[in-house]
Amino acid sequence: MQRRGFAQWIVCAALVGAAAVTYAQDWPKGPVHVVVPFAAGSTPDLVARVISERLGARLGTTMIVDNKAGAAGNLGTAAVAKAAADGQTIGVSIAGPLAVNSLLFKKMPYDPARDLELVTIAATQPAVLVVSSKLATNSTSDLLALLKKNPGKYSFSSMGAGTVSHLAMAALSSRTGADLVHVPYGGSGAAVTAVISGEVDLAILPAAAVMPHIKAGKIKGLAVASAKRSPSLPEMPTLVEAGVQDIQADAWIGFVVPAKTPPAVVKRLHDELVQILAEPSVKDKLRLQYMDPVANSPAEFRSVLAADVARWKPVIQQHNITLD
Repeated sequence: MQRRGFAQWIVCAALVGAAAVTYAQDWPKGPVHVVVPFAAGSTPDLVARVISERLGARLGTTMIVDNKAGAAGNLGTAAVAKAAADGQTIGVSIAGPLAVNSLLFKKMPYDPARDLELVTIAATQPAVLVVSSKLATNSTSDLLALLKKNPGKYSFSSMGAGTVSHLAMAALSSRTGADLVHVPYGGSGAAVTAVISGEVDLAILPAAAVMPHIKAGKIKGLAVASAKRSPSLPEMPTLVEAGVQDIQADAWIGFVVPAKTPPAVVKRLHDELVQILAEPSVKDKLRLQYMDPVANSPAEFRSVLAADVARWKPVIQQHNITLD
């Protein structure tokens, strides 16, 4: 009887596995919506459109990019979390909506850990410490000495309260003993313009937003806020090299789907994305935005989220940062 039961279990398992494979092969069933929780032209939007173009061709379907901006990325990410778990809705998101926002909002419209399935981090972009060209400093070490000598005198811009650009500068302020004034703006464009005009003195912002202005001599780039030098900016030193530890403000962009999406669909989507990110033409398009392909596993994705929470939670608590 035990042998018969075991044999029946094997047959059932085989049938379930075959059904899952068939489901993945039949997917997608019609157009696939790619939800971006930020405005058109944002870094996540650029990644979504570059990859959706290739993904649609590989899947033989139409990819529709939907921009649902609002609530620091929570609005669009919630739309993914609440969508049908059938593979017809894919989300593109970043550290805020997937990890950090749960530390900033008392109430979230979704639970990132429960309501979303991680697929892969597609790409990452270094963040750069920049200063106004009016500031008499050309290195991180010189800047830190200047900030410590004149506490409360200097200000920094960010892409908005609670964004990684804000948290990174708050961490820099506390870990170096500098006392900086925060001036939030509505995105990277406005934040870098404030540095160029001299409205603020410095910022940590995504490379794509600042590098054109650094090359034009309008602002000065001092370091990348990364664990190691970026392949996109190998000539630029890290904050670590200047003695400032664990301020990693890389702007990574990841793909997610609603929880309970069939595992076979998740795996096929992951595999397709990995192959797309390995294509030379896609790499070239990403490099134009100072992005480096990642294409990691869901488990590695989870580790990145856990590290982000561990890194920013004490900063948020120390500076009493909230978005409620």
